[in-house]
Amino acid sequence: MIERIHLQVIREVRRQGSLTAAAEVLHLTQSALSHTVKKLEQQLGTAVWTREGRHLRLTQAGDYLLGLANRVLPQLEHAEDLMQQYAKGQRGLLRIGMECHPCYQWLLKVVSPYLAAWPDVDVDVKQKFQFGGLGALFGYEIDLLVTPDPVHRPGVRFEPVFDYEQVLVVASGHRLAGRPWVEPQDLAEEILITYPVALERLDIFNLFLLPAASAPKRHKVIETTDILLQMVAAGRGVSALPLWLVKEYMPRLPIVPVRLGERGIAKQLFLGVREGETGIDYLEAFVDMARSAEPVV
Repeated sequence: MIERIHLQVIREVRRQGSLTAAAEVLHLTQSALSHTVKKLEQQLGTAVWTREGRHLRLTQAGDYLLGLANRVLPQLEHAEDLMQQYAKGQRGLLRIGMECHPCYQWLLKVVSPYLAAWPDVDVDVKQKFQFGGLGALFGYEIDLLVTPDPVHRPGVRFEPVFDYEQVLVVASGHRLAGRPWVEPQDLAEEILITYPVALERLDIFNLFLLPAASAPKRHKVIETTDILLQMVAAGRGVSALPLWLVKEYMPRLPIVPVRLGERGIAKQLFLGVREGETGIDYLEAFVDMARSAEPVV
């Protein structure tokens, strides 16, 4: 029978690179660790790994068990953390994954009152999930996903938070600044500045330029909102951002929004949570507070 210790051993040997280091992490002797794996191999009737000199190489069976360990152990560890927090009367840690670069400023407005209202909950924001948040949610690496592009799948509930419009932002003296709206071909001579996101996940491309078979003169990526908008204000390019974010910066930067197309591009921000955890009080409280922190435009 495959037990938790078997999965832990295989995961740690892969992580640490040797039996000795893995045994140290798991607080086992090397002989006890080796005996545990030998017993598992006897039960399974197949080897988990083979030796190549001083190195261990996982067999096909070992690779499968490693994948199982990477899926199952985080869920068990997460469940144990929650049980310990409940036993101590604590709430623990709310891990938020971001798939929305410009939403970080909005999130800060939610986190501050949330921490005041929930003193036993810590908050951690993980922006590395900008491109793979759904997998992180299913893998129990995060507890809540902030995204403007939900992928609806069984096991996840997406709650709409607020509506917004995606607009072109240009310097106040730019040739397009006085337009009621712009068409895709208007960007043919422009440097388009975006966050470092795949083109298929950028609204300006997949909802505006690509359907019209248009492209900007040049595409440049910048990671931080402040620098991006400084570049736009200096006339170094144009960008596409939520209208509420542009209006927040307008009092201190010479920038203006212009509608993308006559009808504009309407978007929604969502919070995704695992269906099995929708009854957790501190998680639901964050969703409620997020709705109350809707940007004013």
